[in-house]
Amino acid sequence: MTYRDIKADILERILNGTWPPGSAVPNEQELAVEYGAARATVNRAMRELVDEGFVERKRKAGTRVRLSPVRQVRFEIPMIRKEIEEQGATYRYALIRSEVMLAPDWLRARLNLKQGTEVLHLVCMHFADGRPFQLEDRWINLAATPQGRDFDFSTVGPNEWLVQQVPFSDVEISFSATTADPEQAMLLNCRAGDALFRVERQTTWQDQVVTYVSLIYRRDHRMTTRY
Repeated sequence: MTYRDIKADILERILNGTWPPGSAVPNEQELAVEYGAARATVNRAMRELVDEGFVERKRKAGTRVRLSPVRQVRFEIPMIRKEIEEQGATYRYALIRSEVMLAPDWLRARLNLKQGTEVLHLVCMHFADGRPFQLEDRWINLAATPQGRDFDFSTVGPNEWLVQQVPFSDVEISFSATTADPEQAMLLNCRAGDALFRVERQTTWQDQVVTYVSLIYRRDHRMTTRY
């Protein structure tokens, strides 16, 4: 077998749940025997899976399927708590409202959901040193993530819960400017009509949308990335 064949077979096992997130992957010697290939061939397949973010290697712990697979090594879904704390600020979270409902028409069209699909709508605030940092307006597809129905989001934010619990295979992100409506202005401590930075993110696992979120940041927010 070629390294591409081995890589494709391992990836299929990850995506179909044979090796679920967090599970150990057999070592290279075991895989070489299983596939009847040289260990160097298996090594190349595994290196590409590491680079593409599907598995991770740790010394003494071996190779495991990532808890939250990433499509590109240069991008991971950020955890807002970590983002704020890395700036040296104290993080605080507040749930504004939570409601299970039938997906509204605009959301069904955007996420290609069937009529009658239930979703969990969450509106939350994230604070840095007591100041509003980010307004999170999130929709979770309960058909794809039924465990979200009974989870208590009053103490743990959906961003943190999803990153740790739910895998993803594709992410669509858009960046735009928006103007604050009265509720956003109140929550972000700005004036209605102020220009704000918005990130919209849609996350998919195995062709089923898991969540769509609109993240609106406080005035003068600056995003920096490295790759």
